[in-house]
Amino acid sequence: MEKSNLTVTEFILVGFTPDPIMQLVLFVVFLGVYFLTVVGNTTLIVLICNDSRLHTPMYFFIGNLSFLDLWYSSVYIPKILMTCISGDKTISFAGCAAQFFFSAGLAYSECYVLAAMAYDRYVAISNPLLYAQVMSRRLCICLVIYSYTGGFVNAIILTSNTFTMNFCGDNIIDDFFCDVPPLVKLSCDVKESYQAVLYFLLASNVILPTALILASYLFIIGAILRIRSTQGRLKAFSTCSSHLISVTLYYGSILYIYSRPSSSYTLARDKMVSTFYTVVFPMLNPMIYSLRNKHVKEALKKLFRLTQFEF
Repeated sequence: MEKSNLTVTEFILVGFTPDPIMQLVLFVVFLGVYFLTVVGNTTLIVLICNDSRLHTPMYFFIGNLSFLDLWYSSVYIPKILMTCISGDKTISFAGCAAQFFFSAGLAYSECYVLAAMAYDRYVAISNPLLYAQVMSRRLCICLVIYSYTGGFVNAIILTSNTFTMNFCGDNIIDDFFCDVPPLVKLSCDVKESYQAVLYFLLASNVILPTALILASYLFIIGAILRIRSTQGRLKAFSTCSSHLISVTLYYGSILYIYSRPSSSYTLARDKMVSTFYTVVFPMLNPMIYSLRNKHVKEALKKLFRLTQFEF
């Protein structure tokens, strides 16, 4: 018998494993990952706010990226930890919708911020003398505001269209969070209009930022090739290497999940890829932008010295 979404009061998140021992192991692993994510991103934000040497457009965007990653991981990991420790895999309909909304809003916003960072690197390499004028504080703030606004407006569109579908059969979500592929699997009336919405959101929030990033890097490569000295080329490339690594990891996993037709989804396999960009990636970002960055290392040493002095 077909069930309307009005009769669905909760969903069951299958998670990773039904084995109680493995759930305790996963609890310890995810707790450690969450701790590193919170400490890493919070520390990076504090460093950028407190050290005047990091008050540049590049670090302004990195700080916002850390802010997004901090909240992005908080959408998933606390629920995973509660499920592992209590064994309760249920999530209310409203809770699922809220998790879905914030997940989409933060992910879309991060796509736009990464695109803005690519433009920032293009300006820094192609027009270093005009960099401060072009990437003004006002422009940087506007780009971040547009990123957040665009991300959450599109999240409203996706959430409203997804949770007005009719769900029939089981209410079991074969994943660790409420996402498009498993919810589509539960729906019995996936209309062409909903598919059109998905394609529109994929194009506007993933493909368009990807195209902007690729275009920026094509211009960056052209600017680097015009630099005569090898040392100058290496120095120019090093300024955008961290961003390039971040973009490759994030967009690679997202495009793998969402750019394929629904008929080709394998939820068990995609679950591992989803774990990377929802849980692991927010932990890696502070490392990507700090381990090879001299200014961040110096700011961190300065913070440690001040902390030791106060004690």
